Amino acid sequence: MSASASTHHEGKTMSRRGVLEALSGLLLGMFVSMLASTVVSTSLPVIIHDLEGTQTAFTWVVTATLLTTAISTPIWGKLADLTNRKVLYQLAIVIFVLATAAAGFSQTPEMLIAFRAVQGIGAGGLAALSQVLMADIISPRERGRYMGLFGAVMAVATIGGPLLGGVITDAWGWRWNFFVALPVAVAALVMVQQTLHIPAHPRKQTRIDYLGIVLLSASVSLLLIWVTLAGDSFEWMSIETLLMVGGAVIGAILFVVTELRVREPLVPLTLFRNLTFTLSVIASIATGIAMFGASVFLSQYMQLARGATPTEAGLMTIPMIAGLLVASIGVGALITRTGRWKSFLIVGAVLLIGGASLLSTIHYDTDFTLVSIYMAMLGAGIGMTMQNLVLVVQNTSRPEEIGVASSGVTFFRSLGGTIGVSVMGAALASQVTTLVSDRTADIQAALLSLGDQAQTWAAQLQSGTLPQVSAMPEALRVVFEDIYATGISRSFLIAVPFAVLSLLAIVFLPNKPLTTMTTSERLQASEADFATVSVTEGMNSLTATGTVPTRADEPADGSRSAR
Repeated sequence: MSASASTHHEGKTMSRRGVLEALSGLLLGMFVSMLASTVVSTSLPVIIHDLEGTQTAFTWVVTATLLTTAISTPIWGKLADLTNRKVLYQLAIVIFVLATAAAGFSQTPEMLIAFRAVQGIGAGGLAALSQVLMADIISPRERGRYMGLFGAVMAVATIGGPLLGGVITDAWGWRWNFFVALPVAVAALVMVQQTLHIPAHPRKQTRIDYLGIVLLSASVSLLLIWVTLAGDSFEWMSIETLLMVGGAVIGAILFVVTELRVREPLVPLTLFRNLTFTLSVIASIATGIAMFGASVFLSQYMQLARGATPTEAGLMTIPMIAGLLVASIGVGALITRTGRWKSFLIVGAVLLIGGASLLSTIHYDTDFTLVSIYMAMLGAGIGMTMQNLVLVVQNTSRPEEIGVASSGVTFFRSLGGTIGVSVMGAALASQVTTLVSDRTADIQAALLSLGDQAQTWAAQLQSGTLPQVSAMPEALRVVFEDIYATGISRSFLIAVPFAVLSLLAIVFLPNKPLTTMTTSERLQASEADFATVSVTEGMNSLTATGTVPTRADEPADGSRSAR
């Protein structure tokens, strides 16, 4: 049997039912990671208040996870190209869930931040490896349909997580939010073991770019610490700023030099020769800022600016998740049916710009119908762009670099989200400090109206701990709802220019058709030289070995030439 026929046969052996069975473990693994993350989102204001943390601590609880997710994603992607992908995926689930459970025992904000950082390492593996494993068993053309399933799972976890987290926090306390994912994780491990069967890949010698990991971690961490502390612990123009920013720049330069010299780089810079990869990375940064920024700060807006309980905050963010769900599933199905993807990405980028711009106008008393429309727009924009940017990159990447290319896009999306959340959090903290100072007279008047309670509330406000606005007396609550609404809405302005940049990058993406071959098939075909040349070009390149005349040898009148 020929190589092409063999490949064709192998590609047909997996029915749609077989694909769905193979995906079930991946979907459950993605679900458990999303659930463990989102179940905590609505209770974070309560958690930080109980642990006596500040707005800076709130931001770092989120940023620590995003940072380690971003840094570990390309490491997982590199390992996926070098060793057993299924075992790696199971390892990522174990790391993620153990760290999540440990976070439930946190006694201080610092302890929680540390466990959340370890949690991010597992999350990076789940994010990168699910895409790589999916590419092993489904072609890009067919992947749109199944990408919708991932979108649906994400949406269910993102809708159900905050709701479940709110109910658990109000009923049993926030610590139980960290334990809820354990039974689901055990089920995910069992299902992956039983249902996921991927083609064997040739073993390679594993080389990890440890120096690259250290340099990247150091430069990004310095940048984030500087953004978080500047303007609060020290002035923007100060010796601390010079040392931190200078250190981050030097670390970034050394990282680039290292990546150009090592044999197995963490982020192969040769990938940037591919225009599709480069533009997708730029577009993914904006998507990351919108996605992570919205999930973090909309929850704060609902509780600190509208006085919602954790359960109510979960319910109030449903419009954004509904937009993400409908767009992700609907667009995935349309891409599979038509083979066209670019127009959907452009519409998604426009919705990102519109959603972020409109959310920057909200106040504590804005009609919730309008807020819901704005959230739905942002959610739809995320749903149309996030997974499909990975799909486009996988479609044009060499099959042996699928792991590192997929994780590269995910890495920059996480990095964008990390920096975005850090910058938005720092801007919010700065805005709140300024607004509290500007509203000192209103706050004093509100405190004077409280009588015996005035001293208690004054002491709590002076402690610097993130306040529990819903528990405040009416006179004080109205002032702080207005302060937080203004600060959060202004933070969303930061996402707008990045969303515009994302649209420009998507507009210039090369509009290449989606291939109908899986990664495994492309690898087999490339070995037989069928992936890069068509039949006609391949036949014309062969050296003649006999005297059988070809059509090109025949005279115009149709008679055969004598030999």
